[in-house]
Amino acid sequence: MKNSINIKNKKAKFEYEILDKYVAGIKLAGTEIKSIREGKASIAESFCEFNNGELFVINMTVQEYSHATHFNHNPKSARKLLLQRRELRKLEKEVKNSGLTIVPLRVFINDRGLAKMQIALAKGKKLYDKRETIKDRESKRRLDRIQKDYR
Repeated sequence: MKNSINIKNKKAKFEYEILDKYVAGIKLAGTEIKSIREGKASIAESFCEFNNGELFVINMTVQEYSHATHFNHNPKSARKLLLQRRELRKLEKEVKNSGLTIVPLRVFINDRGLAKMQIALAKGKKLYDKRETIKDRESKRRLDRIQKDYR
């Protein structure tokens, strides 16, 4: 079963310095998974936070399923992320002590047809770090153009 669903958070690598990555399951309703399989979801402005020892993704938008009845889901509701208990404890400790944050990087469908989210433990970049990233990207492009001319 080959799925091409790969919803990315393109700003995450620009806004944050990625320290560690995890793959978590997402607890979804029936209409939510159908909508994600159609590719109608966005994690552009979303973030993760702890509530009573459980990890939730906040501000993730999953559009309403078009063929559903009046029992459709709420597009902006908080969705629980499923991780092992020791991973949750480790993440919660890092967030509380170090002032780090957890950001979603991408949502995808695995081989078994389950929705998964790749999350990252990240540290916010300062303005000068972002400028450095832009400078590195532009110099890399320039080098690639020069190499292309020599070939």
